[in-house]
Amino acid sequence: MGKEFLELFENWADSYDDTVTGHDIEYKEVFKHYDPLLEEVAKRSSGRVLEFGPGTGNLTRKLLDNGLTVTGIEPSPAMRKVAQTKLAGEAEILDGDFLHFAIKGQVDTIVSSYAFHHLTDEEKGYAISNYGKLLPSGGKIVFADTMYETKDAYEEAIASAQENGFHNLAEDLQREYYTTIPVLKAFMEQNNFTVTFSRVNDFVWIMEGVKK
Repeated sequence: MGKEFLELFENWADSYDDTVTGHDIEYKEVFKHYDPLLEEVAKRSSGRVLEFGPGTGNLTRKLLDNGLTVTGIEPSPAMRKVAQTKLAGEAEILDGDFLHFAIKGQVDTIVSSYAFHHLTDEEKGYAISNYGKLLPSGGKIVFADTMYETKDAYEEAIASAQENGFHNLAEDLQREYYTTIPVLKAFMEQNNFTVTFSRVNDFVWIMEGVKK
């Protein structure tokens, strides 16, 4: 994750789970179908899983329940503390981020939820290139995140949030590095992945890339 957002997650750790369950009206649509989304990411995963930005461990829990081995990379100490408590040592949660991490051995699937937008497009391209070197043929990247079909759709989402009085959401959409599906598709294909995109709600899509 971009370190510039670390303070946000330090402050959000204790209330994050309330937000994703729809208690925050501004973000209700962002987290619509949250639990099925996590289950879908877990269903598409296999083998040893490297998870970026596990936060409070909600996706991690789904992966573990599917019998997978998980190593999480989380830059926020507060989030790591919550995750480690919830997961009771069943998964390894390490300090690091999308670009700076250390892991030993084979990785079969790389996953993330609601986090890849903390990287600029340039950083996203670098990260995907790096992940392509970690994964074997048939290995996967499965990322669930807010993304848009076009730049116009992105601008419309900001305008809609403002019109609805969702000023925090509008600021979030402008502050962080939300990208478009064509940009991600190009990065994935450039690094020898076959990629598909599945829409979950008005904000979030699941990107699944299979290494050739």
